[in-house]
Amino acid sequence: MADSTGAEDATPPKPPGKRERLIAAACDLFYRQGIAGTTLAHTAEAAEVPLGNMYYYFKTKDDIVAAVVEARTEEIRSATAALQRRHGSPKARLKALVGMLAESRDTIADHGCPLGSLCTELANQPGQSPALTAPIMETLLDWAEQQFRAMGRRDARDLALELVIAYEGSAVLTNAMAQPEIMTREARRLEKWINALQA
Repeated sequence: MADSTGAEDATPPKPPGKRERLIAAACDLFYRQGIAGTTLAHTAEAAEVPLGNMYYYFKTKDDIVAAVVEARTEEIRSATAALQRRHGSPKARLKALVGMLAESRDTIADHGCPLGSLCTELANQPGQSPALTAPIMETLLDWAEQQFRAMGRRDARDLALELVIAYEGSAVLTNAMAQPEIMTREARRLEKWINALQA
């Protein structure tokens, strides 16, 4: 949004600090090569931050993992807040979410769903608490439930689960078979399903 005081008063955005660059690099590396395949040194190099500085911000790999989980959760909050602002009805918001997810089909075919992949890898680590990754999916589920509830649906939570399960399942197949069109077809089906829902 343009600043009403004029372009001459606009302050350029502050470049991301070292901590933000490290988290962004870790998000990308965890997605492309997995948590197990990413060291703190890899993250520091990708962020163009000296390794010694990495340890200043994140003492252990668990610390950077927790920061990535929070960053991914915040991405969902930001994306759904934007959908809330741009679309006037809950049906339109849900369909826009489906469309937004389908736009990622090529990346998902290559690397899987960034949310699902992160949650699955963490859930399979020995001693890992579900409390770490639960907020990622709960944030999306809660938002979808709010939309279905706004449509007057008493089964809003069940519908939210159905939506997220359908998306995550199609993401797994899209990645496993390297076929982006699976995601495209599922997005079309979900849009029809949302349209057909009655209050």
